[in-house]
Amino acid sequence: MESHYKSSSNGGLESGEKVVAMANKRKMRGWDFVLRFLALGLSLAAAVVLGVNKETTTVPVSLVPGMPPVNVPVTAKWHYLSAFVFFVVANAIACVHAAISLVLTLANGSGKKGISMVIIFFDLVIVALLFSGVGAALAIGLMGYKGNSHV
Repeated sequence: MESHYKSSSNGGLESGEKVVAMANKRKMRGWDFVLRFLALGLSLAAAVVLGVNKETTTVPVSLVPGMPPVNVPVTAKWHYLSAFVFFVVANAIACVHAAISLVLTLANGSGKKGISMVIIFFDLVIVALLFSGVGAALAIGLMGYKGNSHV
């Protein structure tokens, strides 16, 4: 019987087959490190900026119809609205995830596929969490900016 496998001097490729070049794994690890570090910094910045933010404004309140209004200072903080609390917590969770995944990426020098797939799965979960937090904060921000005619 004749063997179905052909041995050749060009690495087992038949003539006419194309060689697919693989990406440089070292470059990909560098970009992975840069993007994870950027995610860590930006999610931390978003949580801190909204977490320390407070705004004070004066609201005129009319007590008696014939008298001039009394100016009352009112302070708005992030924890007064549950959507902003969700946004801050989501960014804090994303920041912790970015730090853990950064350490795991650096520790995974051999490039084990199982660890990489787990990190990618949790990256997708964190992206979904961040999108929902941004959507909630945007909805409340638009309501504060444009108002609500039904309220």
